[in-house]
Amino acid sequence: FQVKSENKKTIWNTEEVPEGSEFDDTWDPREKPEYEISFKQHVGTEDVFFGMTGKDPSTACCEDIVIKIKLPETKYSDITLDIQDKVLDLRTPKKKLLLHLPYPVNSKEGRARFLSEEEILEVTLRVSRKLDFINFS
Repeated sequence: FQVKSENKKTIWNTEEVPEGSEFDDTWDPREKPEYEISFKQHVGTEDVFFGMTGKDPSTACCEDIVIKIKLPETKYSDITLDIQDKVLDLRTPKKKLLLHLPYPVNSKEGRARFLSEEEILEVTLRVSRKLDFINFS
């Protein structure tokens, strides 16, 4: 068994390493924060009253993933957030969250806001899906 590689010193191909494994750090003593994942879909009158677009309440018809992360005793300036296509990596001095997302997202289109009074970071990410009979936009 030989692996064809441009660099003779590599022992595996990049295809063999699962996406997001570079973030795994089992020895990190920081606590995992509480979080909640919800889905959001954009509906109009054609969906609510007429059912013309074929959307249903399932996650298959949702356009956005909303992740709310509780970060007590944290300042906005202490938060480091990295979003990849299938992974969310959040780090603060006291907390660390490595979250494998349920759907691939567009890592360039997203927004995050820190609700300081509630001590919650709210991250909204656009789901990246192939076009089908439901997701045609």
